[in-house]
Amino acid sequence: MILQVMNSPFNQEQVELLNRLLPTLTEVQKIWLSGYLTALHKTEASAAAPAVNQPVLSKEVTVLFGSQTGNSQKLAKKLGEKLKEQGLQPTLSSMSDFKPNTLKKVENLLILVSTHGEGEPPDNALSFYEFLHSKRAPQLESLRFSVLALGDTSYEFFCQTGKDFDKRLEELGGKRLTARVDCDVDFEDAAAEWMNQVLASLNEAAAAPSLASGGGAAVRSETQQTEYSRSNPFQAAVLENLNLNGRGSDRETRHLEISLEGSNLQYEPGDSLGVYPKNHPRLVDELIQAMDWNREELVPVDKNGTERPLLEALTGHYEITVLTKPLLEQASTLFPGSGLQELLAPGREQELRAYIKNRDLLDLVQDYQLKGVSGKQFVSILRKLPPRLYSISSSPKAYPDEVHLTIRKVQYEAHGRERCGVCSTYIAEHLELGDSLPVFIQHNPNFKLPQNPDTPIIMIGPGTGAAPFRAFLGEREETGAQGKTWLFFGDRHFSTDFLYQVEWQRWLKDGVLTRMDVAFSRDTDEKVYVQHRIIEHGKELYQWLEEGASIYVCGDEKHMAHDVHTALATIIEREGGLSSEAAAEYLARLQQDKRYQRDVY
Repeated sequence: MILQVMNSPFNQEQVELLNRLLPTLTEVQKIWLSGYLTALHKTEASAAAPAVNQPVLSKEVTVLFGSQTGNSQKLAKKLGEKLKEQGLQPTLSSMSDFKPNTLKKVENLLILVSTHGEGEPPDNALSFYEFLHSKRAPQLESLRFSVLALGDTSYEFFCQTGKDFDKRLEELGGKRLTARVDCDVDFEDAAAEWMNQVLASLNEAAAAPSLASGGGAAVRSETQQTEYSRSNPFQAAVLENLNLNGRGSDRETRHLEISLEGSNLQYEPGDSLGVYPKNHPRLVDELIQAMDWNREELVPVDKNGTERPLLEALTGHYEITVLTKPLLEQASTLFPGSGLQELLAPGREQELRAYIKNRDLLDLVQDYQLKGVSGKQFVSILRKLPPRLYSISSSPKAYPDEVHLTIRKVQYEAHGRERCGVCSTYIAEHLELGDSLPVFIQHNPNFKLPQNPDTPIIMIGPGTGAAPFRAFLGEREETGAQGKTWLFFGDRHFSTDFLYQVEWQRWLKDGVLTRMDVAFSRDTDEKVYVQHRIIEHGKELYQWLEEGASIYVCGDEKHMAHDVHTALATIIEREGGLSSEAAAEYLARLQQDKRYQRDVY
């Protein structure tokens, strides 16, 4: 950015002074300055024109986030800080806490939202989403907005919630400050660029603060990022790696203990740990052989052009186990005669979905005989290997400077080959004591213990879904909380799959755990799951709810969480003497009041 005297509102001396100042400015300050100069130039150019009554543009900016795991909320907080630095007045709120009837008073609206499940809004965005798509939604002709959508291209309905918000706000008369940005799992760069575009647009449209007056914090130096984070993970030492399942079990569940000493990483029960894994060496070798590549070929591994040997890049930097439609579209361009164009043709969506499911990059290479390009060309169409998030199964008060995880090894056969989960298999088969693991804390504000330690809690978590409840009970033991606790746990077999059995029994004996009901589905002729136990004890559970208990559900979203939700609605309808609609409203109020929280995946 170099200033010129021509068409500038400044004289030669002022321009030279500003050009000397530019190298000392941060990116945020340059964005502000660009908007300021643009606005000032337009003011000078129109000075001779007849006076026109122009509306005063508000500096108030409403930032709404909808988040299941906390990414959108974290980005919203970062955006709020940037807006304050620009002299703007942001108001941050989760969509569940925002009063929708005040929307018509909002002039500047920024939405950050993830997509959950099969194209659905996250729990804390649902009420606002439904309002906006209802007949009660107001016309918003004076609204200026922009949407940042978070998603995962491995899902069919990528960023669907963000797309829905963007479309609906336009339908209601809103005008875009800047175009919607859709982010994949590697969202940091795209989110940063969207924030810069939003800031520039707001600065160009609004009256900017004066340089001479200091303009609040507009020229404040940014503090260099030194904390460990998603983009700068901590190399944590492995302290323990045990199989929790007994001899004879057809499952393998690892209890992993990791040291956080020296990291300054802080977490609370209910948070998750992000782990960067490595791809299985066998799959990497087979892929290199199938493509006739040189494993020592240098290929880029980031946007800065850093290069690493192909073997290292495919092992630890690129995703090779998941196929997505965008990947196949790029591959069809890279391999024009492969036949992928036919698979991607309109009208074959169902066939495409069937092909993508449970197949990996090696399948694609072999099925469509993809050859003839270098490793460097090929990795250009791959996305970065995303971290895996696991619910933390320890209380920081019980285990200072440590974090524990409960991870089930994923292994199955599909399309004639054995498949395995990237991170779970890496941890189960390759991670030794003393090895380091790149990790970061993923805060989850939507899955937290009640602030009042006397509040009763009901925890529903079969299998590894019990992980955060081990953390909850450990925390309540350390703090001396007096609230009643009830755990529903389930798995396949009592004798081999009762995860953390000794700890649950100790907590029951000591009174930390008030009650526990279990369901072992393969120990009886008729399969029994946690939702069946909930129905069996519906009368007592409803009494707990009426006494103010909070419910927590953790685990599989597609089946377990859905079935548990149905079971809860059934007992509320039955025990409360309510209609099905009223029972649904009862559960919705629990969610709104943060008394019904879910950590599902």
